[in-house]
Amino acid sequence: MKTLDRYIARLYLTNVIALMVILACFVVTIDFALNVDRFVGRAQEITSEQGQEPSTLRTGVITVLLVADLWWPRLLQLFSFVLGLIMAGAMGFTVTQLVRHRELIAMLASGQSLFRAAAPILVVALGLTGVQALNQEFVLPHLAPLLTRDQGEAGTHQLGEANVPLTRDGLGRVWYARSFDADAGTLADITVWERDAQGRPTMIYTADHATWAGNGWNLENGLAEPIATTRQPTHQIAQITTNLDPTQLRVRRFQGYSQSLSWRQLGEMLRAVESLDPDSPRSKADRDRLERIRWGRISVMVANLLSLVITLPFFLQKTPGNPILRALRCAPVAIIALMGGVLGSSAPIPGISPAIGVFLPVLILLPIAVAAVASTKS
Repeated sequence: MKTLDRYIARLYLTNVIALMVILACFVVTIDFALNVDRFVGRAQEITSEQGQEPSTLRTGVITVLLVADLWWPRLLQLFSFVLGLIMAGAMGFTVTQLVRHRELIAMLASGQSLFRAAAPILVVALGLTGVQALNQEFVLPHLAPLLTRDQGEAGTHQLGEANVPLTRDGLGRVWYARSFDADAGTLADITVWERDAQGRPTMIYTADHATWAGNGWNLENGLAEPIATTRQPTHQIAQITTNLDPTQLRVRRFQGYSQSLSWRQLGEMLRAVESLDPDSPRSKADRDRLERIRWGRISVMVANLLSLVITLPFFLQKTPGNPILRALRCAPVAIIALMGGVLGSSAPIPGISPAIGVFLPVLILLPIAVAAVASTKS
């Protein structure tokens, strides 16, 4: 990499980091301002649990630590959500700096084309997209329990226990459990209703405790009790095969949990859905949703890069101009392209497979990006 490439790449990366830090500080500050009472209340609760006097200084220090504890994993998730917008904004600042210091004119005078200035920006953007993919696949899945907390749960690093409301699995059974330990992945006081094609219960399974065994739940003191009309004897049962695994229970309990799962975990959930009653409407809906999440990540990453290419010609021009006017012309295009990529990859399209439908924004942005590059007077 030549000196010019390193200089532009370093300038662009510096702007990306600066914008990310500014955005992170803004988001955290707004959240703290809106929820300061909850943070302070949680700090006083922790102080009381430790048996200490809730002084102003101690409460303030714990409050700051709670904000940091809640938001450091959220900032990693925020990085994946806003990277496309940050890359486009940093590109505008970078090219504007090159124009303001007459460095772009010096490049043109030396015989370099405008594409020569754009190449390091695109290389860095590609590298940042790779970091985004690694973050999504290897970091966020481990932080998923921390991403489900709200301000009142800051400082806790466990998902805790909660009851499982009436929940249907892929075979049409209805599950209920008094307690689901989301950290250990175990159930307590379970009741499961087996139903026929008309939805009428035919068998009731009960157990004191259950642990996941890969393809079903191993039951402790499991009992299968037929409905009286079936005239079958009550008998013990050791396992119930189902696709309702601990991960699916966490996903159904915590809204947005599935967005933090890795490609491998989503694939395992898909195989579990397909292994049991793949033709049922509920299984098809779950399968489509998981497919949109999995393939939509790739679509969003590609759409972010194409949006960057589309917005480059607004700033990368031979003649100097007013950067504010250029930014005003570029902003609606960038917002529409980026939001279209995100919304288009998550919205279902009737009659089209989710693995194909999520790439519709890419198919729309690709010819626009080619036209933008072709129209650039380098």
